[in-house]
Amino acid sequence: MDNKVIIRFYQDTYREQIAELIVNIQRNEYQIPISQEDQPDLANIREFYQQGNGNFWVALHGDKVVGTIALLDIGNKQTALRKMFVASDYRGKTYRTAQLLLQEALQWAEEHQIRQIYLGTTEQFKAAHRFYEKNEFVPITMDQLPEKFPVMQVDTRFYCRNHQAVMT
Repeated sequence: MDNKVIIRFYQDTYREQIAELIVNIQRNEYQIPISQEDQPDLANIREFYQQGNGNFWVALHGDKVVGTIALLDIGNKQTALRKMFVASDYRGKTYRTAQLLLQEALQWAEEHQIRQIYLGTTEQFKAAHRFYEKNEFVPITMDQLPEKFPVMQVDTRFYCRNHQAVMT
C-alpha cells in the first residue's frame, strides 16, 4: 500500500471506525476520561454536522479511517472546527493527513462563504497549537467567541481564522 491518504465526506459506513479512532486518541494519548457515550454527536454525525454550512470528512488510507475533521455550522456564516483527530502513525510529513483534512475543510468554507472558523482545544495539545497557528488561526480569548460557539468542558485555548481575509 502506498502513502496516499484520501479525504472523503462522511458516510455511515465509517461511523464505528470514527468513534474508535477518536475515543482511542482522547483516552489513551491524552488521558481524557471520555467515552463514546459522552459524545452523542459521534452517533449522529450526519444529523449533527452535515447541516447548513457544516460537514464532516474522513481521511482514508485504503479502507481504514486514519483521521477526521468537521465544521459545525453555528450561524452567521461562522463555523466551529471540531473532531480534528489523526491516528499517530499518520501524523507528520509522510502522509500529511492533518494538512489534507484542514485543506478540505478550508476549501468547503471558501465555497460556502464562511467568514470565520473558530476552534477550542486544550492547553496540552502543543503540536496542535503550532499546526493551527501555521495555518493562519490566531489565538483569541474565550470572550471573543461567538455566542453560539459550543465550548467543550476541556477547552482552555481558542482560535479563530478569518476566512474572508484569506479569500480576498
